[in-house]
Amino acid sequence: MRYSSNKRRSKDREEESVFISMTDLTVSFLFIVILLLAFFASQYSESEVVPLDKYESVVKQNNELTEEKNLLFNKLTESNNLVAELQKIIEDLKQELKKLKKVDPLETYINSSLAERKKILEQLRESILVDFPDFDIYLSEESDALRFQGDGLFRSGASSLRPDRRPLIETVASRLEELLPCYTLGNDRPKESNCNQSFALIEAVQIEGHTDTDGADMSNLILSTSRANETFRLMVEKEPGLIDHLNFRKQPVLSVAGYGEMRPVADNMTIEGKASNRRIDLRMIMYVPVDSKEIEKVKSALGADLILNERD
Repeated sequence: MRYSSNKRRSKDREEESVFISMTDLTVSFLFIVILLLAFFASQYSESEVVPLDKYESVVKQNNELTEEKNLLFNKLTESNNLVAELQKIIEDLKQELKKLKKVDPLETYINSSLAERKKILEQLRESILVDFPDFDIYLSEESDALRFQGDGLFRSGASSLRPDRRPLIETVASRLEELLPCYTLGNDRPKESNCNQSFALIEAVQIEGHTDTDGADMSNLILSTSRANETFRLMVEKEPGLIDHLNFRKQPVLSVAGYGEMRPVADNMTIEGKASNRRIDLRMIMYVPVDSKEIEKVKSALGADLILNERD
């Protein structure tokens, strides 16, 4: 019995010792935790704590900035695309400028022919004024015709030239006959090799008749044509060779047209104005090649005609 009692008492003391050891360990662990909490608590500062409203404000501002950044990025992308498109347009324009800088032979020839026409008409005007200094002869605004006006080449309602104006028309015919060989084909007169360096070719020299407003429209149209025909007749009578000057299609360049009262150059309400409108215009039309290749054909035709005339 005593042995059993001692054995139980020894076991109780052993269990009590184990419990005390576990309690000490737990207390020690709790002490360490308390020390750590105390340490972290000592590191805490109210100045480092962000108020909720300020935090939410910062978050909102951040979101707005992010949204603005995305918007700016999209705009930047659009701008880059626009720049790329503009660069392409610039390149295309550069190519067009290169083409424009290239000399167009046809345009150059046409401009040269127009300049030559003005030169011919001015030369014709000056040569006529030598003999008729008091007569009004004007170069048209477009520099494509000589306008013979003044106190009138024709009397009102008449298709016959005034007798005192016949010497003027004959002089026009003679001066024109002197100029045309350089700028037409098919004539027999020898040409100077340097008289037409631009190779301008006349398509037509048109004698245009005009009237004042007296009389009916149709009657004036017929009358103006009759006046042009009368002028044509007198010029050819003076210089028969005028009808031998040919254009590129081998047609006579001298022609007639009547416009009645449709193209006045002065006020028909006055006697002087009506006299000026009863006039003859000598219009010069230059040949325009269909393309740059035909320019060479024109040059060849003028050159061949020149060689033939020089041989004759």
